[in-house]
Amino acid sequence: MMSKQELIEFFMDRDILIDPDLLNALDESATPETIYSMLRERSPQTTPKAREHEGVEFTDADTSMKPSQPPSLRYAVKIITSYEEQSHKREVQHFIEHFNKRYAVLERMLQQRQELQHLTNIKRVLSKRERETVSIIGMVVEKVVTKSGSTMLTVEDTTGQIKVMISKNQQELQQASQEITEDDIIGIRGFSADKFMFANSLIFPDIPLTKELRKSPDDCYAVCMSDIHVGSKYFLEEKFERFLEWLNGNVGNEQQQEIARKVKYCFIVGDVVDGIGIYPGQEEELTIKDIYEQYAEFASYVKKIPKHIAVIICPGNHDAVRLAEPQPPLREFLPQLVNEANVFMVSNPSLVNIHASDVFPGFDVLLYHGTSFDFYVANVDIVRAQGGYERPDIIMKYLLKRRHLAPTHRSVSYIPMVAGDPLIIDPVPDFLMTGHIHRSSVANYRNVTVVSGSCFQDTTPFQVKVGHVPEPARVPVIHLQTRNVKLMKF
Repeated sequence: MMSKQELIEFFMDRDILIDPDLLNALDESATPETIYSMLRERSPQTTPKAREHEGVEFTDADTSMKPSQPPSLRYAVKIITSYEEQSHKREVQHFIEHFNKRYAVLERMLQQRQELQHLTNIKRVLSKRERETVSIIGMVVEKVVTKSGSTMLTVEDTTGQIKVMISKNQQELQQASQEITEDDIIGIRGFSADKFMFANSLIFPDIPLTKELRKSPDDCYAVCMSDIHVGSKYFLEEKFERFLEWLNGNVGNEQQQEIARKVKYCFIVGDVVDGIGIYPGQEEELTIKDIYEQYAEFASYVKKIPKHIAVIICPGNHDAVRLAEPQPPLREFLPQLVNEANVFMVSNPSLVNIHASDVFPGFDVLLYHGTSFDFYVANVDIVRAQGGYERPDIIMKYLLKRRHLAPTHRSVSYIPMVAGDPLIIDPVPDFLMTGHIHRSSVANYRNVTVVSGSCFQDTTPFQVKVGHVPEPARVPVIHLQTRNVKLMKF
């Protein structure tokens, strides 16, 4: 019989991380070759379906302890955009240049839309004296509802401003106008009429209908979670430990363990700790009252994730970096993870490419914590009417349609960047992963899979006060070969 160290080295040479409990339970008469053959012969099966909801499969995790199987395949991560710029003094001119850059990018997207025939600028429309079919691109400065029930938009481009009337008799167009907020950059098609314009259609930058639905040639998975809130007395430590045990293949039925073995990517989309001084009275709700100790505790959990899984982490509004977006990576607060080869710390927002190979271009994953969501739930009736905080997928679709993560100036605090607006959604991602809402939600919008991570924090008094109803400990598990998603409930 080999020693334990020799057994560990035997299996490591074969890319198998053997569980300590299994190691202790091995029969002395069993040879390593016999055990290896037994593990290799176990065949994958399909996880049984529990119930369906918008194409998402729900399943409860079996939490009984089981021996783990060897992981398969290797991860590949490339950081495409992650913002490292340090804070410094900004002038009014920086905001002007920032908005001009944003406008130019979104204008180019709209110029590619076939619906915008007879495209011209506002100055030329204002100079027309006869009724004429025209199309313009502009930024919405103001939206008001007239006494008669029609909607009047004030729209501007680089040449001037114009009033655009949306008649109350155009019911479909009126409904579309309800989702418009200030600073939206849109296309408008209609006709000119003596210094103003009547609209017949509204066009958003949107996701092209030609967007490809990429699928990996490999049978592997990615998981998405957010809002762990380590340090809070409402942190669901036991459920989070159970999730980590599942990732390590120590719990779950045979089918669930097979999925865990094939997980290659773990996205953690902000609010990894509860933070300090985020809201009045928070200190009374903390079990760890030192911010660095909160991060040290979080790092200890991350180190329990198997090394064959890439862990991609971005910050959120509870994290200790600046609140203004883009928020820089958490390296300063997580020095324990800087040298971990499988850990990638990126900004909020950021764009990463995963699982590329010689035969597959990989998936572009846009990470955004979701701080702007609060504004759109509070200020856009159509978002609220479709579920508000209970439907983060609706909010994500709303933002994808605008190709911007916070299109309204006052929706988030942000850093104006002359080089370009980091909140613009360009290029079009394969996945948009968010958090903040504390509810899991998955949907497909024009071949972009939108995924909201759940949380590992129980309902707080503040959430009760404002009417939030979290659904904690639900982790979306994405099959990269089919783009199907399961929600694992821990």
